[in-house]
Amino acid sequence: MIDNDKNEFSEHLVTINRVAKVVKGGRRFGFAAIMIVGDNKGRVGIGTGKAKEVPEAVRKATENAKNKMIRVHLKENRTIHHDIVGRFGAGKVILRSAAPGTGIIAGGPMRALFESLGVKDVVAKSTGTSNPHNMLKATFNAFKSSESPKSIASKRSIKISDLTNNKT
Repeated sequence: MIDNDKNEFSEHLVTINRVAKVVKGGRRFGFAAIMIVGDNKGRVGIGTGKAKEVPEAVRKATENAKNKMIRVHLKENRTIHHDIVGRFGAGKVILRSAAPGTGIIAGGPMRALFESLGVKDVVAKSTGTSNPHNMLKATFNAFKSSESPKSIASKRSIKISDLTNNKT
């Protein structure tokens, strides 16, 4: 985790993949990086970058992540509002809100995503794939499909208190 004071973003390097191209003189290596950038207050982005050297791939991935940031509505600035299922390719993730003190129960790249987002309590399960690209994109898909109680109440033309206190 890299914290930059000038822009208030936390950056997590998820993975670096080395690929080789066989040419006449031997092998040419290239690198692909996945970065997660977040402000720990509900905004997060994922990005990828490819280059011949690792630092350049990380820089490209960071810039890409900053351009793809989205806002995720959090409940009490610690968890998500409701359970969500996200899918991408063969990957499927299930995100569940959790009680205070639960912590982040998530594996692999999803943990870094929740930390950058500022989520403190969540339970997440990934099925179908362990590929970091697909896990992160499925999680992003889940975040995009989530809604806050305020937006749901406005769509239904009711008060937020009627929506949240309805225990039937």
